[in-house]
Amino acid sequence: MKIGIRREDKSKWERRVALIPEHIKLLKEKYNIQTVIQPSSIRIFTDDAYKKAGAIVREDLSECTVVFGVKEMPSSFFLPGKTYVFFSHIIKGQLYNMPMLQRLMDLKCNLIEYEKIDNDQGQRLIFFGRHAGIAGMVDSLWAYGQHLKYKGMHTAFEKIKKAYEYESVDDIKVAFKKIGNEISENGLPDEICPLVVGFTGYGNVSKGAQEILDCFPFIEIIPEDLLSLKKKNNISKNHLYKVVFKENDIVEPKDESAKFELQNYFSHPEKYKSQFAKYIPHLTILMNCIFWSLGSPRLVTKAALKELTAGGKQLKLKVIGDISCDIEGSIEITSKITEPDNPTYIYNPLTDTEIDGNKGNGVIVVGRDNLPCEIPKDASASFSEALVDFIPNLLAANSSGKLDVMELPKELQTALILQDGKLTKDYTYLKKFL
Repeated sequence: MKIGIRREDKSKWERRVALIPEHIKLLKEKYNIQTVIQPSSIRIFTDDAYKKAGAIVREDLSECTVVFGVKEMPSSFFLPGKTYVFFSHIIKGQLYNMPMLQRLMDLKCNLIEYEKIDNDQGQRLIFFGRHAGIAGMVDSLWAYGQHLKYKGMHTAFEKIKKAYEYESVDDIKVAFKKIGNEISENGLPDEICPLVVGFTGYGNVSKGAQEILDCFPFIEIIPEDLLSLKKKNNISKNHLYKVVFKENDIVEPKDESAKFELQNYFSHPEKYKSQFAKYIPHLTILMNCIFWSLGSPRLVTKAALKELTAGGKQLKLKVIGDISCDIEGSIEITSKITEPDNPTYIYNPLTDTEIDGNKGNGVIVVGRDNLPCEIPKDASASFSEALVDFIPNLLAANSSGKLDVMELPKELQTALILQDGKLTKDYTYLKKFL
């Protein structure tokens, strides 16, 4: 049987691929699975690399039983009865992708969503989250360094480049540890201390972002201690401060007599209100790494920022790395998606206006929705490593020419959104968005 890999073309920056040549070779040699991959001039692994691995490079994927991709696929690409596996961005009812979903239904296709492939504990098994966090942290620290430079303050952060300008994650870490050593030896200017980096969430995205911050000398504190940090006499100029916020730090029940309950918050976010505004004045950089859905409380609102800057007050918060990147979502000032070569804009709370870049007064926003594409080789290799083991069983479930759900691994059963063009039980709620 043949599998197909679609060329990524949603953006000129999208150089990732679902399966790398090494795993294409493994599938052919171990399982006699042939791969057909569309040619690409921008993919991080060349067409020749795939040919050497035993793949067929051609446009036509019509003979392939299962087709893999990374980003959304155009409606014109789909063929009747095929199985497609990609990040469809529909599970929140995203209206802009409903025509794509309808087309898959009309053609009686099967759709498997990477985002829903998880284990018994609900932990995702195939993801780019770690690399999104890594790239987001790099770009946010780059933005901070450039802003300090604009303000006439030269620091070690000025040496940081944008994420896509590094060769690999290892390259990033080597460079950042050198900068960290410089901070440890020489310290930071008094004006920016304590330099506090906050992380909302503790999943794969947050862990990736923290992995990069941990290249610097840091002191970790809890949210409660953040509120009194500046008043302490022993503030370190040779360390960054790190704080991780969990759900009970971010929100509280609207009913003052009720207690915070995590599952209740997940099921009924409308019963909770944000309490995050009290932390904003104490943060230098905020990395937003949470899953947010419509109806959930916001972390940062325009009103809160305006109040904090009223009367000419200076805001300590300089950069928000919005890795979640929900437009006007948990970070209300996230109004647009930025690109790797121009990853930032600065929002002025007093005028409710924004300008591209890092220069000006206000809060810098890194609003990127495809951060892993900035480190495509590492991101693709990690993703492929997690995906490849599922492929033989997925093909076996398609061996009769029609998908047999009972033959799918349990992890893929829960990720099956469409079977023969019909929404499966867990995803019937999407009907209301079509």
